[in-house]
Amino acid sequence: MPEKKKNNGWSWWYLLLLVQFVAALWVPFYNVAEPSFIGLPFFYWYQLMWIVLGAALTAIVYFATE
Repeated sequence: MPEKKKNNGWSWWYLLLLVQFVAALWVPFYNVAEPSFIGLPFFYWYQLMWIVLGAALTAIVYFATE
């Protein structure tokens, strides 16, 4: 049976989670209407983009630290 690597509770991978947290909470950065993308103002498509990127980053962190 293979031995499991000891997890000390901290990994540099967790900083990727901080990136998505800051990007979503820094509202003055994306509180504009232009540029629009397929008819959606920047404010909306930026938030929708971070939903997809956030899921991808969370999966990367999960598999890297598992």
